Amino acid sequence: MIQEGKAKIVGELPHQISRKLEVFYNPVMAHNRDIAVSIINAWGKKIQAADPLAASGVRTIRLLKECKNVKFVAANDCNKNAFAAMKKNFKQNKVSKSKFSLHNNDASMFLLESCGFDYVDIDPFGSPNPFLDSAVKRLAREGILAVTATDTAALAGTSPKACMRKYWGVPLKSASMHEIGLRILIRKIQLVGAQYEKALVPIFSYAAQHYMRVYLQNTKAKTAVDDILIQHWDLGYCDHCMKTVPVFTNKCVCKRDYVLAGPAWIGSLWDDKFVKKMKSWCKTCSSLIATIKKESAVGVIGIIGLDEVASRAKLSLPPKEFIIAAIKKKGYKVAPTHFSGSALKTDAPVKEIVNVMAFHH
Repeated sequence: MIQEGKAKIVGELPHQISRKLEVFYNPVMAHNRDIAVSIINAWGKKIQAADPLAASGVRTIRLLKECKNVKFVAANDCNKNAFAAMKKNFKQNKVSKSKFSLHNNDASMFLLESCGFDYVDIDPFGSPNPFLDSAVKRLAREGILAVTATDTAALAGTSPKACMRKYWGVPLKSASMHEIGLRILIRKIQLVGAQYEKALVPIFSYAAQHYMRVYLQNTKAKTAVDDILIQHWDLGYCDHCMKTVPVFTNKCVCKRDYVLAGPAWIGSLWDDKFVKKMKSWCKTCSSLIATIKKESAVGVIGIIGLDEVASRAKLSLPPKEFIIAAIKKKGYKVAPTHFSGSALKTDAPVKEIVNVMAFHH
């Protein structure tokens, strides 16, 4: 018996997660579900939701028991053992039968045979690609689409050919690799939405451990889609300046060649007002939300790895708090970043960070 939030489920706790396992409980993803609950509570709108890859049903049960604004959830899994486990878990949690329906179907067919949902959560083992088209088709106006990608090897640059095949973009192995991967993922989802005249704008995004996760809100309008598409750009990384920027040319202002990545989404990864609302709904993710609130205010693409800066300058690494305070004093924007505990988001040139390190030294 496992308790997560207000849900109690019977599930297997494997020593190692793999595709061979049919039905299992992954405690690492509890944080993922905590954030989903806080997103829906912060949204506040009365909604009908879909969980096409529900497995044990823990996410669906939590939405029904922890979100008062969830009117109804349709939960589905194509695996017969998962479907059986889901039925037992719903009975165990005594959820009102009028508030849910359970399905044993292919995820895409389940969505296509429905009438549509305000919230669709795509949380697969691997790439979300097979489910994006059907999920976008059944997403209501102003609805939220939540997407997880666990194939970080492709998105973060370890398998660039796989990234091009799956996400139509070139990743980049650098300090900013997870942010670039997240932006490539967002662009791919937005392109799927664009063909149905649905503008999908990120309201909350993050990278954590072995996965990337994004929540996008839908606006059904041609002009909104056009506004999305003009924010798809190539990104350039200058190894000398250690900066990642949208690019017009192949050369940095320092005259060195850029290493190119993308195309990727260059707009904001977060809606500041939404992030502010979330803070009161999620105690277990308060640290992540607080960090994201700070880094969203900096308004730049990419991060600066402090270990790499110190190593290149042959200096010892001062405390991060000292560096942040010193850079702020110089008049630059700076914040910690959730992408890495040893990096910063800042508009300060790298030479200023080196000067701060040298001063401390």
